[in-house]
Order: sequence, then C-alpha cells, then structure tokens
Amino acid sequence: MGSLDGKVALVTGGSRGIGAAIAKRLAEDGADVAITYERSADKAAKVVAGIEELGRRGLALQADSADAAAVTSAVDHVAEELGGLDILVNNAGISIAAPLDELSLDDIDRTLAVNVRAVLVATQAALKHLPRGGRVVSIGSDLAERVPFAGMSLYSASKAALIGFTRGLARDLGPRGITATVVHPGSTNTDMNPADGPASAAQVPHIALGHYADAADVAATVSHVAGPDGRYLTGTAITVDGGFTA
Repeated sequence: MGSLDGKVALVTGGSRGIGAAIAKRLAEDGADVAITYERSADKAAKVVAGIEELGRRGLALQADSADAAAVTSAVDHVAEELGGLDILVNNAGISIAAPLDELSLDDIDRTLAVNVRAVLVATQAALKHLPRGGRVVSIGSDLAERVPFAGMSLYSASKAALIGFTRGLARDLGPRGITATVVHPGSTNTDMNPADGPASAAQVPHIALGHYADAADVAATVSHVAGPDGRYLTGTAITVDGGFTA
C-alpha cells in the first residue's frame, strides 16, 4: 500500500528534470499521474511509460503554460480522464537570465505568464475538482529568498510571487480542507542546470553541503507534502537547497 493509493495527481511541465522526478515519485507512492509538456513529446511519453510500469495510470497532455486556455483545458481533461484530481503540482517554469535593462517586454510577459499566471490559472481550474484533503504544491526557487547572482531579477520576482500567492491561497482554502504550499528547489542536477555544467562553479560555493541536489531530493519533499503526513502543512514554503539560503 502506497501513501498516495487512489489519488490522482497532475504535474505541469513534467516531461523532464524536477517535474519528471516528481511524477515518478508520486506514482511510486501509489498515485495515478498526469503531466503536461510544451514540446518534449518523446520525453513525456517515456515519463508516462515509467508511470505505467509502476502499475499506475499515466497521461501526458500537450499544453503551453503561457496559454491560459490550454492550461485550464488540461486540468479539466485530467479530471475527466482519470476520474478526479487530488494533487496539483505547479512545476512548469522558465528562466531568462539578463540584467533588467536588457530584458524585452516579451521576456517579461512570457516569464510572468508561465511562472505566475499559469500557476493561478491551473489552481483556479483545479479547485473545481479538488476534494477535502486536496493539495496544491507550487515549485518555486531558492532564488526567491536569496539572489547572489546578477541577471536574476525577473526570475526571482516571478518565484517570489508564489510565496504571496500560496499564503493567500491557504487562507482561502483552509475552510475547505485543502492545503497550499511552495517547495523551493536549489541547484538541482538536471539537463537545464547540470552539476557538471558551466554554471555550477558559481553555484556550488554558496551551497552549505557543497554539491547539487538530485531531482529525487526535491520529489521526495513534494511527495511528503502531498501525502497524509503533509496534512498540516499549508501557507508555507519548504526550501530544498542544501543550505544555499542558510
């Protein structure tokens, strides 16, 4: 018996990296898991195959998180196809690194559309389906709390917005028995930010443990928050960054 047996989860941006690790862990813990993806259809199919190998139902839906209608449609489709929705993980995100005076309006609009608006829209759509005991988990960043590098003002602003949103959402949803939390990953070994990549030399000295996280480390925290032991966690953020923000 898994801690999430009988639950249905949706992980946005779940075709690779942290999102794929979260989808896998939720399935390992017993949930049926749907993911959205923007372009990586082959990778999304592999994630679904892995979910199904664990004996769970898997579903991949193409949806650009910058498209509000596509996000809403994906949430509703998951609930219809899998018979409900218990856990929403707002994971999809983008990062455009540049000094503020070098960012275009398109850069600003797309970052806010994907990292902030899509979270609100997906959550709004999910609330039609989430039962008492439901979970909303948004994936932030330790750069919402500490920014030791130049060029991250836009990204950090977008992730910091999730903190305020989650605190307010927890107040809205508390009477309904639904929790809302943020999980802030730090430097995590993915194809977007590999531990042996060119950016790692600047990041590792700031990490108390001296090394990157595995995506599974972040997924384990999400699973805890989403499971029965996370029932009293709401309106707060949990940072998984090896001491980067210490």
